[in-house]
Amino acid sequence: MNKRNIVALVLIVISLACLYPGLTLPILNIHIGAQIPLLGEFELFDRTQSVISGIRLLYDFDNNLVATLILIFSVVVPVLKAVILFIVLSFKNWRYRSQAYNFVAVIGKWSMADVFVVGVFLAYLATSSEESISASIYDGFYYFTAYCLISLLSIQVMDLKEIKKLPHSYIQ
Repeated sequence: MNKRNIVALVLIVISLACLYPGLTLPILNIHIGAQIPLLGEFELFDRTQSVISGIRLLYDFDNNLVATLILIFSVVVPVLKAVILFIVLSFKNWRYRSQAYNFVAVIGKWSMADVFVVGVFLAYLATSSEESISASIYDGFYYFTAYCLISLLSIQVMDLKEIKKLPHSYIQ
């Protein structure tokens, strides 16, 4: 394996290390309150969510389609993509190496992880501009963002010429 693919392999491992806390740690807190004269602030809503707790909450409130889509595109696809790329880079003599990489290229286009990060950030910006609504971004957001960026970087670093060539034992 050449140096570029070793770096890509390390980046994939680092991206997976960022994905787990990005999914399980809180990403966003939204607080809605009203200022009532003589009583002070009255809390109407306060929720801190992680991706996983958000998915669970959606299932609890029978938003199964939305919960399933977030689960697939923010959890399953990123993990599947990383595992397949790890296998592609680790097993040089694997006969289906090129096809597996092409599969990752196809599912990578459907990964909504980066869109999810932008959506959370926009929700933060939109809610923090209101006087009675405050929003805070937590560590999970930064881990998830790091996963997205490092994952993209790992694919950019890969040496595709090495991946696409077949081992000599399979050439006919």
